[in-house]
Amino acid sequence: MSDIEHARMMLELAKKDFKALGGMIDAEVFDDSIFGFHVQQTAEKAIKAWLSFLGVKYPKTHDLRHLLTLLDGRGVSTEALFELVEYNAYAVQFRYESFLADEGPIDRKEALSLAGSLIERVEGVLK
Repeated sequence: MSDIEHARMMLELAKKDFKALGGMIDAEVFDDSIFGFHVQQTAEKAIKAWLSFLGVKYPKTHDLRHLLTLLDGRGVSTEALFELVEYNAYAVQFRYESFLADEGPIDRKEALSLAGSLIERVEGVLK
């Protein structure tokens, strides 16, 4: 599979997680741990799509900070995206561990906005 094909596939996967987020806006129905996981997954897959498009062989990691640093190293302005790093706590490696969020409840509208902006940026790059 070419880098561009892989990038498109990863973006489609990110969009599926993002679509799920839209249905999880009610905190009474979906716990923050579930919502936060899908924010993290949306960001991770979208960033990996971007990296793949740029020809970067990214490592097997769920660390958004590391992935954003790789993008930054390719000259991509990532400053606004670093707000997504707070969702590292919801990544796969922490999924089955008990943890309490230090920040309180997730601002779901803000999270949707951040994830949506990232999706739009990656879509723009891939066009």
